[in-house]
Amino acid sequence: MTERKDIIRGKVFVVGDNIDTDQIIPAQYLNLVPTIPDEYKKLGSYALCGLPDSYATRFVRPGEMETEYPIIVGAKNFGCGSSREHAPISLGAAGAVAVVANSFARIFFRNCISTGEIYPIETDENLSAELKTGDEIEISLSAKTLTAVATGKIHRLKDLGDAKAVVEAGGIFNYARKTGMIK
Repeated sequence: MTERKDIIRGKVFVVGDNIDTDQIIPAQYLNLVPTIPDEYKKLGSYALCGLPDSYATRFVRPGEMETEYPIIVGAKNFGCGSSREHAPISLGAAGAVAVVANSFARIFFRNCISTGEIYPIETDENLSAELKTGDEIEISLSAKTLTAVATGKIHRLKDLGDAKAVVEAGGIFNYARKTGMIK
């Protein structure tokens, strides 16, 4: 796990409502074991490959292992579907750092935190209607803002609360070790 920073800056990949775990990582790739480094990288190469063909831009280009989009912006109910922890792991393996959405499926939200792969950040604003894939944005976790770099427009984000420290530690087990809960 790389060191986390307060500021996350980069291109955004925009999706809509109800992006489910089959779209994030289709079931055919669940045989990949995230604890094996080569298979972890392969999981990243398949992140969001289950999206419909109507998405002209792919999150990870064919033949590549990482994305050029460290931030995903969704709308309502991001991560719905089955409870596979491979979903946030695949996004993190691809190089994503945060998903900003109006709401998350509870189990996906918890898996983001438990694995420490990605920040699940909520907002009341419909950013998926305002931003487009490729826009440069900057997230300040401490200020709880998302800024569109081209326009300077600032959007409010909800506080991550205690979940922030768990993601920053690299997941629930690393957090428990760091805080002395387990050895």
